[in-house]
Amino acid sequence: MYKLDLPKDLAMAATLELRRNREIERQNRIFNSKVRIIGVDKEALDYQVKERKINEETDAHVHEAYAKDLIRNEKIACLLDERQKNDSRTLNKAVEEFRQCFQKPESRREFHLNDPRMLKKDLPARISDHDPRLSVSGVQKLVGEDLNQQERHRMQQEQLREWSLQQQEELHRAREEHTCAEELYNKRRVELDNRAVELQKIEEETRRAVTVATKDFNLAKAAETREKQKLEKQQEEEDNLVEISNLIQGDLLSENPDQAVSVFGPHRVVPDRWKGMRPEQLKEITHFQLQQVQENMRSKEREQLCDLEWKQQRVDAARKALLLERQQARLERELRRALDNTNKQLSEAHRAQKQYLEKEVFTNIPEDGYFAQFNTTSR
Repeated sequence: MYKLDLPKDLAMAATLELRRNREIERQNRIFNSKVRIIGVDKEALDYQVKERKINEETDAHVHEAYAKDLIRNEKIACLLDERQKNDSRTLNKAVEEFRQCFQKPESRREFHLNDPRMLKKDLPARISDHDPRLSVSGVQKLVGEDLNQQERHRMQQEQLREWSLQQQEELHRAREEHTCAEELYNKRRVELDNRAVELQKIEEETRRAVTVATKDFNLAKAAETREKQKLEKQQEEEDNLVEISNLIQGDLLSENPDQAVSVFGPHRVVPDRWKGMRPEQLKEITHFQLQQVQENMRSKEREQLCDLEWKQQRVDAARKALLLERQQARLERELRRALDNTNKQLSEAHRAQKQYLEKEVFTNIPEDGYFAQFNTTSR
């Protein structure tokens, strides 16, 4: 590494480095065929316009296909919704007819409690002389027979027969209506299924047409891209050959030392044509590097000596701290031992004082009453 000591040399070196970088950037802009822009490529612009129109037409076809698909799906949904509504309407109608035919209010078990014609249907106070509801005390009938019994039985049988025929007719009509409704439902379902199949076929044909158009467009686009890449590669190879030829024949790669001589003096050089330093400069750089290596070695030795001194000081400090800790522990043990002896003496003194006080108290108690009896018993 070459070192410049003077500020003037440093400024000159910075200026040379700046010029050198600008010259390198200028060469990159001029000799790079990919970045260089000279004029306007009308064919490329026309091709871009054509490609944009093709893309817009393709997008329009795709959107139109999607719109048709959406309309078709909406129609299918409307048809299915209408069929569901018709099925629900038919089912509700059949349920209502069944209720009107087979679940009439007259057939309920508790209808007689809410019958509006109950009073009209009720029997009068007296039907005949043989009415069993009449009591003997009322003297409204005498013991005898019912004169209308046979006629009533005949009418009841006739009514039962009519009811049976009516129910059979209603059942037959309900079955016919149910069969007709099922046939209509099946026909409607077949029509809807056929319509769905036709719509599905139309959708498949549309998708197939879109796929074919997309495939043709992609093939044409790929062929055009390959042709364009081929032309670009050919042009790039020609540019590279021209650039290589210019570089080989120029002074840049031939490294002609005469081209670096400046017109301002032999001690100055042209920055963009300079090919290296002189042997004297290389020797000076090598000498300076050796001095730096020696200085680094002396600095490392000083650092090692300093580290050894600090390590020795840490060891001495740790030894002193250990000695102080041991001395402190020994003093604490002695203090603890002295404190235990003092506590033991105080405990013995307290025990002796307590025994003395107890002895004095029991000696001065009068021997009468309960305590005299207790002392006598104890003796």
